[in-house]
Amino acid sequence: MTNIQFISKIVATAAINIQKTVQLLSEDCTIPFISRYRKDQTGNLDEVQIEQIAKLSKQYDEIVKRKESILKTIEEQGQLTPELQQKITNSFDLQEIEDYYLPFKKKKKTRADVAREYGLEPLAKLMMAQNNDDIDFISTRYLNENVINEEAALQGARDIVAEWINENVFVRKQMRRLYQRKASIATQVVKKKAEEEGAQKFAHYFDWSEPLSKAPSHRLLAMLRAENEGFVKLKIEVDGEEAFDLIDEIIIKNRKSPAVSQLQLAIEDSYKRLLNPAISNETLQEAKAKADTNSIQVFANNLGQLLLAPPLGEKRILAIDPGFRSGCKIVCLDEKGDLLYNETIYPHAPQNETTMAMKKIRSMVNAYNIEAISIGNGTASRETEFFIKKIAFDKPVQVFVVSEAGASVYSASKIARDEFPNYDVTVRGSVSIGRRLSDPLAELVKIDPKAIGVGQYQHDVDQNKLKEELDATVIRCVNSVGININTASKHLLSYVSGIGEKLAENIVVYRSENGAFEDRKQLKKVPRLGEKAFQQGAAFIRIHNGKNPLDNSAVHPEAYAIVEKMAKDLKLTVPDLIANKEKTKLISAEKYITSEIGILGIKDIIKELEKPGLDPRKAAKVFEFDPNVKTIKDLRSGMILPGIVNNITAFGCFVDIGTKESGLVHISQLKAGFVSDVNEVVKLHQQVTVKVVEVDEDRKRIQLTMVL
Repeated sequence: MTNIQFISKIVATAAINIQKTVQLLSEDCTIPFISRYRKDQTGNLDEVQIEQIAKLSKQYDEIVKRKESILKTIEEQGQLTPELQQKITNSFDLQEIEDYYLPFKKKKKTRADVAREYGLEPLAKLMMAQNNDDIDFISTRYLNENVINEEAALQGARDIVAEWINENVFVRKQMRRLYQRKASIATQVVKKKAEEEGAQKFAHYFDWSEPLSKAPSHRLLAMLRAENEGFVKLKIEVDGEEAFDLIDEIIIKNRKSPAVSQLQLAIEDSYKRLLNPAISNETLQEAKAKADTNSIQVFANNLGQLLLAPPLGEKRILAIDPGFRSGCKIVCLDEKGDLLYNETIYPHAPQNETTMAMKKIRSMVNAYNIEAISIGNGTASRETEFFIKKIAFDKPVQVFVVSEAGASVYSASKIARDEFPNYDVTVRGSVSIGRRLSDPLAELVKIDPKAIGVGQYQHDVDQNKLKEELDATVIRCVNSVGININTASKHLLSYVSGIGEKLAENIVVYRSENGAFEDRKQLKKVPRLGEKAFQQGAAFIRIHNGKNPLDNSAVHPEAYAIVEKMAKDLKLTVPDLIANKEKTKLISAEKYITSEIGILGIKDIIKELEKPGLDPRKAAKVFEFDPNVKTIKDLRSGMILPGIVNNITAFGCFVDIGTKESGLVHISQLKAGFVSDVNEVVKLHQQVTVKVVEVDEDRKRIQLTMVL
């Protein structure tokens, strides 16, 4: 089987599209570049499909490499038969390949190995032959100084048979199917740990059982965490009788044979001692991998929505990191997000310097021509919002409350220290709160995605897969928006297609030494930025007010000549054609197809010319909580409140309604009727209306519904 055939089994597209995509990937083309500028070669595959092809291609290579290693090992042992070689060569199921390899794996000395040393393998073969021989009588022929009686001989032979059953590829395959269909997961409390601190959060799983196939990802990960922390014991099991009967049906060929009773003992032993521990662990790991995938996908979706949150744009912003005793940290930022001034005010208890704080805020707003105020949504957020709204400004100033998740992580990071070496963490944190209002994407890329706090059991999932998926999400978001090369930070630049950390650093150094970039061609002057990097990254970079207006669009430099021809044919200049809907409608796409750029690429160019450099993100909107709700004590069942979705999980979403604690809208309460995916109904940071269903002050839990 070729890699194209292997991928075709999973990705629903023509083999030629997969072949072209694999070829482009092998030529070091990036996924954003392929999906945006090579649509005609790939059959218009999107980024997610191309990512899947890239993963499957890697998986294929790993399987081939593993097969080569296994075949070499078995051959070195002198046990590679043509039949076995063909089976391993033809299989692309990694579990099946490992099953073929199992008998040849180096392992600790087993009971079967000892029995072979005692000369009992011929007796085991007679048992498996299931002839009409009297096994009990024949066993006397195998007595020696190590095998002192018939029972010892039969026991040794059964140990060998049990191992053969365990290594039987068909038996293992059937057992896996049984576990996948009918396994249950059960937990039981570890009594001595039940009273310990932290045990109560797992009380739900002190005595729990359900079909493993029905356990949602969040519940499975919660049970595994409870087990890892020692509060419960967990097991995966199937009906023992059913498992025994399944193996019996495969192994017993002659029910009249005197060996049947011995074989059944061997089957029972093989199941309890070898198969059940191995297959149940394998089944749990498989379920865990699926749960990881689901949770990682939830996290990636949330992160994507957060990164693509509406930006306010280039405005002068006053940002506040609110607090009570320690005061509110204030920073004033210019349109580029550069720090102009910082101050601390104390409008809340215990200092209550409200009048002085108001005067300072008014003075800063006037002095630095502030257009918007950004308030972090942590401690004292609501109180600070009310305080700000009482101030009578000389001109309208928009007030926003933004998520400050991860701001403290950023403020203590090397990135923040490099940006603001002369300021402490409180000032850096406030700057982050302000910048994430003007451009969430540009600011949040500086923070480890795991620290942003929009995941579900993020510390329990496969960390390598989590990082891989989150990095892919950031890359997807950055390249879907495009970046201003003259204002982008090194960290934002590093996510641009084909650039990476080192080239991003070189671009920033070149920019500081030579001034702002005036056109995309200048990129080629950046040290170590060659033709390939230019091809992959240039179209995702924007140059505002540059020499060539196409440099501020998503049109690739390789297509500039085509645009020039379009303009010439319409008797226009390129600047006159850009954003001229009347004229772009007259362009016949078929006329401009080249060997490199097909009909899909040309249509994309025309679309881009209509709205060059259009930011796919919506504009930021002001949101206001119910002024009567400040703490959980203010809530009553039946209240209808405005809220903002601040986290999405597989089982529902959490909504900020202006109290310290977010309320849960269970998946069943998102809308009337069945909902299979929370993301179908709500998005992160979406403004919603909810009704309070239940308030548990002691446990600080709020149940909400969107079914009004």
